[in-house]
Amino acid sequence: MSKIVALFYVIFLTLNTVHGQDIDMNLPKEKQTKLGLYVTSEEAYAMWKESPERVKVLDVRTLDEYINIGHAEMACNIPAFLQTYEWDDEKKYFTYKMNKDFPKQIKEVYKPEDIILVTCRSGGRSALAVNLLETLGYKNTYNITDGFEGDMINDPENVNHGKRMKNGWKNAGLPWTYKVDLKLMKIPKTNNL
Repeated sequence: MSKIVALFYVIFLTLNTVHGQDIDMNLPKEKQTKLGLYVTSEEAYAMWKESPERVKVLDVRTLDEYINIGHAEMACNIPAFLQTYEWDDEKKYFTYKMNKDFPKQIKEVYKPEDIILVTCRSGGRSALAVNLLETLGYKNTYNITDGFEGDMINDPENVNHGKRMKNGWKNAGLPWTYKVDLKLMKIPKTNNL
């Protein structure tokens, strides 16, 4: 009887886990993808380290973010969205527009059978990029749900309230750099906006 219970438990864990990350029913909608493949930054690094020739890290942030905020050392930068100078008064930030070169540049760098781990600042834009990659035929594409910088601390009592210091690649102490390697970057065309 205990073997049946153990088997049921293993099946339950398998159905509720994707590469070590529990499927969090509270995962914000903006971080969810059609493929439903999720990893944390730490899990992504472990996957890449285990098989760097097959597992690829894709950073879809803008060039400015990739260069000035830093990036995972092995991450290829292909911006999925480009920063505009149009202010969204409701959201209180400058808007983004799709990088029209993104699908073409993805096909230049990745094969459909590659395992692609996609990151952005905190998991939202990377989810959108994963959905786009899925339409291009990339089925082994994971969203790194905590992104490079992580989530904001939302506690007015905390000295770090409003800062991105909760989880994320950088906060986990994983290898990152400011160093620019043009072989790891795809520059969007200037007439893209």
